[in-house]
Amino acid sequence: MPDNSFDVVSEINMPEVNNAIQQAMKEITTRFDLKDSKSSIELKEKDKKLEIASADDYKLRAVIEILQGKLVKRNVPVKNLTYGPVVAAHGMSVKQEVTLISGIPTEKAKDIVKKIKDSKLKVQASINGELVRVAGKDRDTLQQAIALLRGADFGIDLQFTNFRTN
Repeated sequence: MPDNSFDVVSEINMPEVNNAIQQAMKEITTRFDLKDSKSSIELKEKDKKLEIASADDYKLRAVIEILQGKLVKRNVPVKNLTYGPVVAAHGMSVKQEVTLISGIPTEKAKDIVKKIKDSKLKVQASINGELVRVAGKDRDTLQQAIALLRGADFGIDLQFTNFRTN
């Protein structure tokens, strides 16, 4: 009977995203090359989306670079950002929508479970909504499962929480 377990999750800390946006906006307003570029970063927390706007493609990329730097400093995984197409906005400006992925999508969860099953480790992996629970008899096997998942690239940032041992 498996006594020990942990959860594999992929979460984004929204207050940290908000702080990173505020820091990025502060830097954008002081940078010489971005002055008067009408650049903005808007967080739509309910939809888990960012809307980034600027005067042109070059300035939009500069704004995204600044934002990514601020997110990395605040330990927000930039792997969990999905960039939409650059769209022409009013006048000569452009905007881009960025989706924040929080939770493990079903396809990725299935990939994680398959990776664990293929490894022949003596653990059970099950999908519980937006997380994957991994259970096993001993801690060492669970540590091996964590190492296995850390070594694999699923296209999203994984965190390991609720490590329980009995």
